[in-house]
Amino acid sequence: MTLVLEIEHLLGIAFAARTPASVQPDWPPQPDRVFSALVASWGARGEQPEERRALEWLEAQPVPAVAASGGRARSAATVFVPPNDPQTGRVGDLAVLPATRRRQPRRFPAFRPDDPIVRLIWSSAAPEPELMAALNALAADTACLGHSASLVRCRFSADGAAAETASPRRQIYPGRLAELERNYRAGRRPGAGETVRPSAPAQAEPPHSVFSKRWLVLEYPEDADEIGPVAGQMPDLRASALVAKAVRDTLMAGYKKIGLGAEIPAVVSGHTADGAPLAEPHLAVVPLAFLGWPHADGRVLGFALVPPGAGELLDDDTFQRAVKAIAPWQPDRARREIELAGPGFALTLALAGEARRKSLAPSPYVGAAEIWATCTPIVLDRHLKAATNGERDQEIRALIARACGNIGLPEPARVAIGDGGPAIAPSKHSAFDAAPSAYPSGRAPTWTGWRLPKSIASRRLTHAVLEFDEAVAGPVILGAGRFVGLGLCRALERDRR
Repeated sequence: MTLVLEIEHLLGIAFAARTPASVQPDWPPQPDRVFSALVASWGARGEQPEERRALEWLEAQPVPAVAASGGRARSAATVFVPPNDPQTGRVGDLAVLPATRRRQPRRFPAFRPDDPIVRLIWSSAAPEPELMAALNALAADTACLGHSASLVRCRFSADGAAAETASPRRQIYPGRLAELERNYRAGRRPGAGETVRPSAPAQAEPPHSVFSKRWLVLEYPEDADEIGPVAGQMPDLRASALVAKAVRDTLMAGYKKIGLGAEIPAVVSGHTADGAPLAEPHLAVVPLAFLGWPHADGRVLGFALVPPGAGELLDDDTFQRAVKAIAPWQPDRARREIELAGPGFALTLALAGEARRKSLAPSPYVGAAEIWATCTPIVLDRHLKAATNGERDQEIRALIARACGNIGLPEPARVAIGDGGPAIAPSKHSAFDAAPSAYPSGRAPTWTGWRLPKSIASRRLTHAVLEFDEAVAGPVILGAGRFVGLGLCRALERDRR
């Protein structure tokens, strides 16, 4: 017995693109698109528990086969359509009037199938009657698939009939419902489901750190010069730890503004209820500087909030309320802005949407690589005990190796580069040209030194290049200052050693 979802395209045309930027129609409709439509129906119907259970059962089944006819792609001409109404908040804004609204080029890829009926076929046993009823309730309320003009009729049935089928390109999988929920509540457009590669061997996940790949980015406004003194001036990278501390303090003030000052989560504050430092991973705040690109000059362009784990903190309703409390909407600039103040600085940061500047993108810090180099120096976890330079270097290597283990990464071997094994190369200087040295030269003015919070001000600093036996996934943030952005590493190309 098999489970079949029959989808009939009522207009005889399927309006759907393979990706938001693609002009190719998506035919046949992929399981992840169908599942997303069912999830949307579940949300519109009030998120009933029994229907959720049915969706969770469905996502746990093996990848379905797709039975669909051929056909032909319909030509998709470029048309110009108005975007959604501007949310400027300004009275008398003429941009909302039909005659003055902007027009954006759009194409609507479409496919005309020979047979308008598509079937998704699960070879596993059909669900119990209660789950089948819940699935059909969702199917009955699924009116379109892809574009809203792509009207469909959907129905689940237990049918053992054979059919010509093909493997899908994208699939649904356990956890997909929760993934779609998180994206929806965070206001993000959901990504496509996983790609199916039946013939490819399973790939092991690379070792990864305790920090999340999902970041909340705060950018120094590109129009800061136009804003003037209100925006302030971004401090040098050497003061980034103090700015990071101010970001955390301001975030905690947001909890106080919403009446939860006594209930600030330890994952945000970094301290237990009795004020002791939290041993478990918690929120880190890291600088995003113009490094690792041609003509980089080391300027700090923003900061990122890096939660631990899978980034669940960013989806937390209380966290989001606290952020909104400290980042009021600025209608004249159409964005939320946070005002920060600390020792010797006062500046404004904006909540970033899509990163327009490459240096604000987390990708160089969160991918998988064998070689990593520090952008900000590592603060060693304890004071050095060794007497000679050689012994001190060996002790530093050991402390950095242990710091890797502290964030869930394998410890690199304690050997020098050139031995053929993984290595750590401690140094005063960063592998990235525009990053400041760990210590200034003897004749340099005092402001060229790193400014640190009191709790770590007496610790030893060092830059380093780390090489592992295998690729490890970031974020790689090491040492005693990792929660204020020190010890932040970035992937380094092999030919730059």
